This record gives sequence, C-alpha cells and structure tokens, in this order.
Amino acid sequence: MPEVVFPLDSRKKFTEQPIVGHNRWHPDVPAQVRVRPGDVFRVDCREWFDGAIRNDDSADDILNAPLASVHVLSGPIHVEGVEPGDLLIVDIVDVGPIPQEDSGPLAGQGWGYTGVFATRNGGGFLTEQFPDAYKVIWDFQGGVATSRHVPHVSFTGIVHPGLMGTAPSAELLRTWNAREQALIDTDPHRVPALALPPNPDSAVLGNLTGAEFDRVAAEGARTAPPRENGGNQDIKNLTKGSRVFYPVFVDGAKLSMGDLHFSQGDGEITFCGAIEMGGFMDVHVDVIKGGMSKYGVSENAIFMPGRSDPQYSEWLAFSGTSVTLDGEQRYLDSHLSYQRACMHAIDYLQQFGYSAIQAYMILGAAPIEGRLSGVVDIPNSCSTVYLPTEIFDFDVRPGKDGPTAIDPGQGVPVARA
Repeated sequence: MPEVVFPLDSRKKFTEQPIVGHNRWHPDVPAQVRVRPGDVFRVDCREWFDGAIRNDDSADDILNAPLASVHVLSGPIHVEGVEPGDLLIVDIVDVGPIPQEDSGPLAGQGWGYTGVFATRNGGGFLTEQFPDAYKVIWDFQGGVATSRHVPHVSFTGIVHPGLMGTAPSAELLRTWNAREQALIDTDPHRVPALALPPNPDSAVLGNLTGAEFDRVAAEGARTAPPRENGGNQDIKNLTKGSRVFYPVFVDGAKLSMGDLHFSQGDGEITFCGAIEMGGFMDVHVDVIKGGMSKYGVSENAIFMPGRSDPQYSEWLAFSGTSVTLDGEQRYLDSHLSYQRACMHAIDYLQQFGYSAIQAYMILGAAPIEGRLSGVVDIPNSCSTVYLPTEIFDFDVRPGKDGPTAIDPGQGVPVARA
C-alpha cells in the first residue's frame, strides 16, 4: 500500500483529524502535505457530509443536511516544483470505499446513499417534479450495489471521485465570485438560488486561525460547482486507471480531492445523486512544465478515462427534445432535452411497478449513459438516456405481452419540505 499522506480516522469528525482539510476554494488555504513529482501516495476521503447521513429509513437527515459545510476535501497537497502555467498530471492508481474493518458507521463501510434535496435546498435536475427530500440506501458487496429501497436492481460500481482540483489564483477567485454574484443579482430571491456566494458559516480552512481565517472564509468560493480548476465535475468515468491533466494557478498546485462515489449515472441528476461514500484514493502525480500554453489548456482539466468501467452490452435508450412539459418550444436547449429524456425513462419504469421517485433514483445512481445526440437541427436539440437493461432482474424491454409487474418493495423514504 502506498504511504498515506492524508490519513483520516473514521471514528472522528473532519475537524478533529490530525490533518484538517478544507471546504472552500482559496489560494491562501495552506497545504499541510507535500509530495514530489513521481510520487505515489494514498489519500483518505470523508463522505461529503462528514457522516451526517445515516443508514436508516428516514429522509429527515437529507432534508436537514448541513449544506454550508460541504464538501469536506482532503488537501491541499503541495507538489514540489510545480508552478502556475504547468499542467499537473494526476493518475488515479486506485480508488475504493472505506475498508469495512474500520470502526464507525460511516457511508463507505459496506453502504452508501443517494439523495434528492428539497427544492429550498437546491433541489435536483427534476426539482419541479420532485420538490421534497428523498433518500435511498445502497449496500455494497463484491463491488455490486443493491438497495432495499429500490428492489430488483443491481449493478457494478463505477467508483470515482466526484471532486478533485487545484487551487485558484487570487485573480481567478475574484473572477468566480464576481460572475456568480452577477448571476445571483438577476434574480436574488429565486428558489433554488442561481448560485452559492461565499459563506463563512461552517467554513473549514485547514489550520488557519484568527483574522486570516476570517478573511479567507469571507472570500472563499463554495465547492459545489465545477470551475476552471476542475472541482466538482462529477464525471463518472474518472475511475481507476484514469489520467487527469489539471491547469495550475498557484505554486505547488495545491491539489485537493473528495466526494467519492461508488456509482453514478451521467449528470448526477438527483444532485445528491451518486452513491455517496467515504473511501481512499491512491494517486500518482507528475508535471508538464509550461503545459498550459504548450497544449492550449487555459482552463478546465482534460482527462484520459481508465478501463475499469463495467461493460454493459444491452441498452434501452430514451430520447427527449427541447420542448417543455407545457408544450413551449425552446431553441436548442440541451439541458431541457436531457430533462425530457429522463422523464420519459421515469414514465417507462413506472409501468413495471416502480414509483416515480424509485425510477428517478435509478437514473441518478446506476451507470446510465447521457448523450447530446443532436444540437444543430433547429429548433430542437435531442438528448438521449441509455439505460443498461442488465441491471434489472426482470426483462424491461418492450414486448407483446406488456410490462412485467414487479414488487416495488418498501419504497423510498421521503421528508416533506
């Protein structure tokens, strides 16, 4: 096993660890770990809510989840000799859940969860159809996920970090905060909000204290959206064997990671929508000096996916176009057409006995493929959702005899907002 440079004790909270990470992006969050190009090392990662979500049949913890505290990230990690303008090479050597022999009832030790936030807390991709809080528990065994809340489904995990990235420069941070505040100002009372401005409440900033802590907490960007540094991209294909090239904006790059997922469908459409867990990452780092200009990577990471994804060969695909549920035509709105494709899949699965929310949870957690199938034929974009038929223990394909009725089980816990 590689050297553990960022250890976490599963019995303790994030802020009680020997090395405390962070939950805001800021160039002045100090790096407490140093590595060299060519090093291979292990980083432990907490589940993104730091243990606030429980393995039970209530969604109250999702409804009341401490959103201001996320994401609890392991890092920053200083890579010696790396400078602004370089490309940081990050190889995901291995990634997995918390070993079950570790003590403590945290997500990742044989189980994880998928959630839908209430609209007031950010909702999800289909928040108008699902405005309340919901939760599904998934059990892991032999790399396969099953759930008492969504029966007749099992699939191999596509384990990956939902969030990994480098620190922004001071200039880039100011750009983020200014442009996101300008968006908020267009509709400041919208629910859910258009963006999340800096919020010092529940900020965790490594070993910063006093006035410096207060300044960085007031300026630090929230970790919810992906940005030029990578961040919360939620790319399910960043699995074991992947190589990522991150732009570098500060000395040492200040690499951070977390928000591990056991599995996820493209888009993470339920928002808290992957199978969330804590775990570990084994990482190799290297550097391409001056790589940002050499390869024209001024912003956003590029990556080479690994080859460890489960190989499904049979799919049932659903399509959608950029027309609202009320029949309003939109111009090449791929976000809307993907919503419509998801809704068509949900409507279809309900014919077998699943509830709408059970079907929604399947699309969020299972390894569905989402594609922009047409973006040029005005006025309609066309998006598609590919659902692997092999994840079901019954035949979901259309046939002359009609849908096979299944027992939907106990259903999905809900907490009304």
